[in-house]
Amino acid sequence: MSTLRDLVEEHTTLSSADIDHLHRLAGDWQLLSDLSFADLLLWVPIKGEPRQPREFLCVAQVRPVTAPTAYQDDQVGKIVGGPEVAHLDVAITQERIWREGDPVWYGDTPARHEAIPVRLRDATDLEEGYSEVIAVIGRDTNLSTARTPSQLELNYLTTADDLAQMVSDGTFPPPRHPGETTSAPRVGDGIIRLDSSGKVTYASPNAQSAYRRLGFNSHLVGEELAKLAIRLSADPLEGNDASERILSSLRGEFAPRMEVEARGATVLTRALPLLPAGVPIGALVLVRDVTEIRRRERALMTKDATIREIHHRVKNNLQTVAALLRLQARRVAAPEARMALEESVRRVASIALVHETLSMSSDEAVEFDGIVDRVASAATEVAATSYPVRMRREGTFGVLPAEIATSLVMVLNELLINAVEHGFPAPEDDEDLTAPAPEIAGEVVVSAHRFRKQLHVTVADNGRGLPDSFKFEGSKRLGLQIVRALATGELRGSIELRNRSGGGTEAVMVVPLAKR
Repeated sequence: MSTLRDLVEEHTTLSSADIDHLHRLAGDWQLLSDLSFADLLLWVPIKGEPRQPREFLCVAQVRPVTAPTAYQDDQVGKIVGGPEVAHLDVAITQERIWREGDPVWYGDTPARHEAIPVRLRDATDLEEGYSEVIAVIGRDTNLSTARTPSQLELNYLTTADDLAQMVSDGTFPPPRHPGETTSAPRVGDGIIRLDSSGKVTYASPNAQSAYRRLGFNSHLVGEELAKLAIRLSADPLEGNDASERILSSLRGEFAPRMEVEARGATVLTRALPLLPAGVPIGALVLVRDVTEIRRRERALMTKDATIREIHHRVKNNLQTVAALLRLQARRVAAPEARMALEESVRRVASIALVHETLSMSSDEAVEFDGIVDRVASAATEVAATSYPVRMRREGTFGVLPAEIATSLVMVLNELLINAVEHGFPAPEDDEDLTAPAPEIAGEVVVSAHRFRKQLHVTVADNGRGLPDSFKFEGSKRLGLQIVRALATGELRGSIELRNRSGGGTEAVMVVPLAKR
């Protein structure tokens, strides 16, 4: 389905600023829909020759959570004209909210039509006292369950009318504060209505419950909410901040959302000024008890910090083991024993790299490209060879889970060391390879790409290649045995070691990425 921006750009001549305003409206109008107990449809007039009445395109739709919908089918993308949209044409032409007319029927559902003009008013418009209608909201209420409204419903509808007038004036929705998300308390979470003096004239049952958790056990109606915020808050600075935001909304300002904490409870609040026709008549405060959400978040943060600390300690322990092995290697006289200890140092160090990365990550996954680059750089430094060898990586490994990364880094460490040492051996190690030394510069390329939930990895060099008698499955070398065991066992993949057609050797490995 096309997005709001796609539909508007294709069918209208609205500016980028107009479209941004419609996006903000679509991000905030669930509030108006729930307070109205009505579906909201956002209609824009189609560009072209003037039509009487115009044709309109529906570019967005929202259904109420507080009442049954008037539309079972989505209306977005629908183009209508003629008598069906006469009320939308009146709202644009006369630049006013349209509420006249008899109920209409959508199949077996009776509905009441209303039309709210949408304006975008910037600083220039305010100075000149003028702004153009850029769209129309159709507010359509399902009348099949109509009944005598309760006090809650009457307050909802009254507040909805105030917000509808603000949409028509161009003062709602407000500009979004930098870094502010679209998440906010909803109507069902709890609402409080304030008069122009800041006293509570209505509080929904859920709002009353939220404040009871903060330690206020009396009725909210009649209380000055700004002063109450100072009394209840556990932190005086936080209480003053909450109070000031409520007072600023009474002055007609849109304050950012904030949280109030007291007695172990946390309540998220959002204060909206009510400015129908530009006159401040009070404020709407949305509240949501987020105590359990914040408790779980803190528990997860503690758990994440503990896991990162464990990875950090494992990394330190592995580095200690590597240091001990290195000290032991210096005291061993036998060359073969010293070489075996040095290989163990490299293997332990490669695993430590994974845990070092995990200790700085917020989850059990690592960005693997950086680890591969460090392992490749270390391989060229420590491998015994008489030729300059350059390492290069093609493609990206991406983010890998820890259980794959730990085994894969050991496999790549062994393959890279083998590629350097056996593809470009030092003269004293050239015992079973009779091919002449390469005339071109040595190069080892690690390539990776993902395909159908599999990671395809190739380690290729332009060295001397494998001898005719080489058999990967029957190799006695510990490094290759480790590679084969990890690739086919821990990683549940496959690996093949073979000569390249253009000279050199390549190891081709396929690792499944699906969860075990």
